[in-house]
Amino acid sequence: MVVQAYWSEQAACRDTHAEDLFADSATQKRAKAVCTACPVRIDCLTEALDSRVEFGVWGGMTERERRALLRRRPHITSWRPVIERPQSADREAARPSTPSA
Repeated sequence: MVVQAYWSEQAACRDTHAEDLFADSATQKRAKAVCTACPVRIDCLTEALDSRVEFGVWGGMTERERRALLRRRPHITSWRPVIERPQSADREAARPSTPSA
């Protein structure tokens, strides 16, 4: 039987001191850099947004960035589909349709 490991066990920051992830802006920039190549960045960010985590860097976003995102899109209760959707889909959805000739 194969047991799926919890996503945090695969996180790039798993051996990082917690104070490095919950610190001032200079340290947060370093923490965000660790997130860029993290294999579970989407899982981490999804959990932080879905759970409304108020502090620290999660999935490459600071608490300030997450709060701003949550304010812009308060109706979203499950962030995974939004985060996983390709950016081109967002641009396509925002583009006005043109009548065909």
